[in-house]
Amino acid sequence: MRTSLVGVIDLHVHALPAIDDGPTTVDGSLELLRSAYAKGTEVVAATPHLRQDFPGVRVSEIAARCRALADALDSHGAGVRLIPGAEVDYEWARDASAEDLGLASFGQAGRDILLETPYGAITPAFEDVLFQLATKGFRLTLAHPERNATFQAAPERLEAIVGRGALVQLTARTLLGNPRRSASARLARTLLERGLAHVIASDAHSAAAERAPGLSRAVGLATSVVGPRAEWMVKDAPAAILAGEPLPVPPPIRARSGRRLARGLPGLLAPRRER
Repeated sequence: MRTSLVGVIDLHVHALPAIDDGPTTVDGSLELLRSAYAKGTEVVAATPHLRQDFPGVRVSEIAARCRALADALDSHGAGVRLIPGAEVDYEWARDASAEDLGLASFGQAGRDILLETPYGAITPAFEDVLFQLATKGFRLTLAHPERNATFQAAPERLEAIVGRGALVQLTARTLLGNPRRSASARLARTLLERGLAHVIASDAHSAAAERAPGLSRAVGLATSVVGPRAEWMVKDAPAAILAGEPLPVPPPIRARSGRRLARGLPGLLAPRRER
């Protein structure tokens, strides 16, 4: 039986088998995707790591690997629609050709890229790469920036990046953490409350509990904090990202005082629509 939260889009899933640190077999991938579908997810972006420590991930092979997994899904009657993408390391992106960047984008449409936030210190080189990609016409969604210690210590730096047009993806299990005990959960909650996050995704790597797919619990928690914007973050916003279109206006967020919170405005890091 499926959950009541249906029509969900998960933009960050390590669904492809035997390619990175996701499932090691096709059966493992099918189990992950069936679990996601049972929990209401209808569209999954397959986002293998594109970075130096996963040399087996070749951007030229992602589409074919997605098609093979989609064929296996069809033969098993699973209802998930699979979209090619990647979780792109900023150093990989810095050195990549325009063609390879296009192949790494969502749907290989050459518009939107999921950029992995580094786990180490954020140096100015990171913002330099954001600017370079923006000038090439890509809109960037930062994967799980709430986990980074630099942004935890200086959230205003991330706010400045968002103010220039980058988007933020929060990870469901981080959002479900205890803000009193976890700096990652605390920053995730702050970004959510201030309207500085745009997408909730699972970052699922398997059907196992620790890194499983499914967004309903996180959306439920987010709804208690920001209301209808939570569902916008797993439906309307990711749909616009996959389509390469401007994000629709989200439902307003009200602080506990009842005051509306400001929204980030698209700026330098927004994509050029002429692509």
